[in-house]
Amino acid sequence: MINNPAGPTLLGFDVYLVGSILIGIAAAAVMLAVYAAVTVRDPMAKRVKVLNERREQLKAGIVTANARKRQSIVRRNQTTDQIRGFLESLKVLQDSQLAVIQQKLAQAGIRKKEWAVAVILGRLVGPITLGLLGAVLFYWTNTFGDWGPMKRMGAFMFMLIAGYKGPDVFIQNMVSKRTHAIRKGLPDALDLLVICAEAGLTVDAAFSRVARELGRAYPELGDEFSLTAIELSFLTDRRQAFENLAYRVDLESVKGVVTTMIQTERYGTPLASALRVLSAEFRNERMMRAEEKAARLPAIMTIPLILFILPVLFVVILGPAACSISDTLINKKPGS
Repeated sequence: MINNPAGPTLLGFDVYLVGSILIGIAAAAVMLAVYAAVTVRDPMAKRVKVLNERREQLKAGIVTANARKRQSIVRRNQTTDQIRGFLESLKVLQDSQLAVIQQKLAQAGIRKKEWAVAVILGRLVGPITLGLLGAVLFYWTNTFGDWGPMKRMGAFMFMLIAGYKGPDVFIQNMVSKRTHAIRKGLPDALDLLVICAEAGLTVDAAFSRVARELGRAYPELGDEFSLTAIELSFLTDRRQAFENLAYRVDLESVKGVVTTMIQTERYGTPLASALRVLSAEFRNERMMRAEEKAARLPAIMTIPLILFILPVLFVVILGPAACSISDTLINKKPGS
């Protein structure tokens, strides 16, 4: 029986196998890029749909005679009703917890508040599912037979915690990304609000114009300003429209803008001058954050420099000299 010679290896790995895996990953990435380019969607379509739904909800709230129904207009579907009934039967549904999750969903850009019960269901089902999976992997089977008791227990506890905190971490990640996107466009939006206010536009018309102008560059901020303009047009209490904006955005700067708007509506103070001061403050704050990141950059780059850049640099500089010395010592003939 003839054994085929082994292929070349690098650090103990077969070069041909590693190359094949990398080629497969590259091919999959190219196919995914082509698919994403072919199936690209207009980002404005979803935003227009959400705005139309909110407009219809506010119209329905004005037409509805019952004041209680007017305050809470929430679209319900059969799935969320079934989840709510299941959680209420288990006595795990609390109004305070539900209100917090609804605000997180609004801050993440999810307008359907009724899906808060799904998050609570995920907290309930996640630890059970991942806990059973961890028990099967770590205790009932021999999948990780070489692990000690403490290591198995640690992995099992990690899966339990991940199952419970997974929905919260996912929603908080969405909130952080959306808040960061709104923070970047807020100074420009305030500048446009100043221009619109000095041009004589009303507050709701100014919000609508700013949302239309900045909708492409900052879709998240345009979405929030459009909703605020719609609520200013339909709600009987304009203060509630501004408070809803602060409720939907987890950003202290937006809360400052809301406070300024409410005081302007109440006392009749000049809007343009107040917004100009806020815009200058927000720009200075953004510049300070950029300077802070630039100051942290040398400390952050120290570890990658030591681990990845310096070894390569030493190989490039000392490699030829080491090869020459090795050839000289190895190829040196005895007695020469």
